[in-house]
Amino acid sequence: MEKHNRTVLSEFILMGITDRPELQAPLFGLFLLIYVISVVGNLGMIILTKVDARLQTPMYFFLRHLAFTDLGYSTTVGPKMLVNFVADQNSISYYLCATQLAFFIMFIISELFILAAMSSDRYVAICKPLLYTVIMSEPRCWVLVAVPYLYSTFVSLLITIKLFNVSFCGSNIINHFYCDNFPLLSLLCSNTHEIEFMIMIFSAFNLIFTLVVVLVSYLLIFAAILRMNSAEGRWKAFSTCGSHLTVVTVFYGTLTFMYVKPESSHSFDTDKVASIFYTLVIPMLNPLIYSLRNKDVKHALRRMWKKLCNVFS
Repeated sequence: MEKHNRTVLSEFILMGITDRPELQAPLFGLFLLIYVISVVGNLGMIILTKVDARLQTPMYFFLRHLAFTDLGYSTTVGPKMLVNFVADQNSISYYLCATQLAFFIMFIISELFILAAMSSDRYVAICKPLLYTVIMSEPRCWVLVAVPYLYSTFVSLLITIKLFNVSFCGSNIINHFYCDNFPLLSLLCSNTHEIEFMIMIFSAFNLIFTLVVVLVSYLLIFAAILRMNSAEGRWKAFSTCGSHLTVVTVFYGTLTFMYVKPESSHSFDTDKVASIFYTLVIPMLNPLIYSLRNKDVKHALRRMWKKLCNVFS
């Protein structure tokens, strides 16, 4: 019977953000603008940190990968959500739903570990400046991003295969605007405790491990800043961490609210609001935060703009 159910189910219906017709057009315009800003900002950050010679440092290497993960999970969710605003039926195929879930999990987990790697980079830059180029060598930087990519791919495939290898019941309506863990769990016929437990264990480990790295790094950074004699030196050291600290606070706060709680306590309407924030708003804000608060990025943007003007003039 379970095999039969899995074979018959060929698509899901996404309920979307709202079922009120008068809100469809305004929300489509708003989220299209947010997504376009996110794509332009993150793609611009990737290109800028790749081509500008003065941004070839470990800090901007990690920033480039942060922009890549932001672009990845916003693109995994955004275009399909926008299509559903104008489509008659908000359907998504069975296999596309599984693919969307797998890529979303992969990019979200990767971002957590890249943010942790960035905090370690800031710790070395402030606390061990003379050894910075030795400790944060290019091979080590690649290890710090390659391992998270491999690990996140493994976890995403494990959860997705486990989830989609169980029979779904008659209803194929997902109370969300994309294929996420908890809305899909509510559609399963069999006992979900094992899958729910696995998701919670991985979510808690990823959040707690990376958050410990961030907190320890910043505790050591703040201790080093307080030992500085110069007020100007303290402010300069702190300002280099300001953007990253802002991003970390918003991102970790939202994910902790979303995932480190039992499935039974989830309110899908509340989860939708939180999901909008970290799938679309945060990827839009991150490049703005780093570009507006970072003099090196602003100078690099000016240099690139001058080059483009010279080419087309």
